[in-house]
Amino acid sequence: MDLKDLLALKDKELSARKPICIRCCTAAGCLSSRGEAVKERLERAVYDAGLAEQVEVRGVGCLRLCCQGPLVQVDPANIMYEKVTPEEAGAIVDALNGATAKVSRGDPQHPFFTKQHSIVLANSGVVDPNRIESYIAAEGYQALHQVLHEMTPKAVVDELLTSGLRGRGGAGYPTGLKWATVQKAAGAKKYVVCNADEGDPGAFMDRSVLESDPHSVLEGMAIGAYAVGADQGFVYVRAEYPLAIARLQTAISQARKLGVLGSAVFESPFHFNVDLRIGAGAFVCGEETALMASVEGKRGTPRPRPPFPAESGLWNSPTLINNVETFANVPAILRRGGAWFAGIGTERSKGTKVFALAGKIRNTGLIEVPMGTPMRTIVEEMGGGAPEGATIKAVQTGGPSGGCIPAQHLDTPVDYESLTKLGSIMGSGGMIVMDDSTRMVDVARFFMEFCMDESCGKCIPCRTGTVQIHGLLAKVLAGKGTSRDLTQLEELCDFVKNTSLCGLGQTAPNPVLSTLRFFRKEYDELLLDGARPVPSEPVAEKPRAT
Repeated sequence: MDLKDLLALKDKELSARKPICIRCCTAAGCLSSRGEAVKERLERAVYDAGLAEQVEVRGVGCLRLCCQGPLVQVDPANIMYEKVTPEEAGAIVDALNGATAKVSRGDPQHPFFTKQHSIVLANSGVVDPNRIESYIAAEGYQALHQVLHEMTPKAVVDELLTSGLRGRGGAGYPTGLKWATVQKAAGAKKYVVCNADEGDPGAFMDRSVLESDPHSVLEGMAIGAYAVGADQGFVYVRAEYPLAIARLQTAISQARKLGVLGSAVFESPFHFNVDLRIGAGAFVCGEETALMASVEGKRGTPRPRPPFPAESGLWNSPTLINNVETFANVPAILRRGGAWFAGIGTERSKGTKVFALAGKIRNTGLIEVPMGTPMRTIVEEMGGGAPEGATIKAVQTGGPSGGCIPAQHLDTPVDYESLTKLGSIMGSGGMIVMDDSTRMVDVARFFMEFCMDESCGKCIPCRTGTVQIHGLLAKVLAGKGTSRDLTQLEELCDFVKNTSLCGLGQTAPNPVLSTLRFFRKEYDELLLDGARPVPSEPVAEKPRAT
């Protein structure tokens, strides 16, 4: 396939489009609410109404407002229907002829939608994830052709450096700098790995991208492979994501058949193959060295760094490893230029960020906003605030590795540096909202229990430290703790944070430390001795009066 063939396929797909398109969400969340049955009933209703020549029913990925699924969007009228049942499908089709559909209507002009800025999610809910032609109609694989025929590998890396894109997996390392390191590394064989082992409780960003737009990730990986000189890629995805796995397998098969993956891509000397590796669900395998050990067929445990994967990764070869969202940004950056991307966001945090908005909030779902967007805009305007008259108490970012940010800091811009100052992290993009009914010591124990269970046990600080921290939290919650226990709790957290081998242990204390920092009163109220210091020596009992 060459550029002429690609553009011809794009034109063919666009010319076959019908005047009216009914987009039905078939991502995992809506499928769990009978979304597939809704799509089938819509198709049948269109056929029965004799509208098959004018109306297309398209199964798409996530339409974002997950709490109202299954969602159906009708274009070009820009009408959204919420919580659609299969029995309501006929009424939606009848409304195309002027009838009144007694189906719950959504508001596409709600801040939840209007304040989003879509780059990674630009195709989510728009393209059919099961058809490569649908992706190509949305300018898919044009960036890959461009880099293979118009750019040197160094020019690709320079564009990434100009963009200021930082890794969206949590650490925020400059993507262009990582690519440059792998590009310069000596090695007869190099690899590209996509980390799709999304293990944070409440996080579903990567899953949604893979379910909704898998080809954007594959194209980003192929561009990365060309830039660093790799010919083999792996997508490491957890087994709990069966729909994402199925759509990835379909996408890889279609891309190979069309010639945009495999040998002589776009009639160039570039060869690149992608295989899947299915993880068993260990949270520690989200750490890059543990992930690579698992890909190699070994037990998924981390190793000390250096050497870093960029120099010695898979099978001791230079390896480029980024997460789903990072790779999904790449095609748009190459099509529109690094300077365009750098013009979005803040001075040090460029572009947009995808978040899974969940918890005690009215509007839960998937959002993408420019870096630097105030947290208040996200949780109060887009999220609609706490439900049923409650008030927002805190927002937890970064999953088990993050911290709890109190309501008084909701005006904080969401970027790497601002969140770090508050004792939290960006993480991969989980954002869990808590209202005034939430007891923050319970939150700290929940996340510590998660980290304790998920510790691989390789290093002592994490293996035993998380157990001791969890035990102290349980003691406090049982009403048996003292202020001396809180002192020990802080000391243990500091020890585990600074001596653990990998990111799991190094960040596990964050929820505890942030709740101690901002919600200390809630800990004190549970202590036997309140906030009073415990005497270093036992007080002698006074003699009883006789």
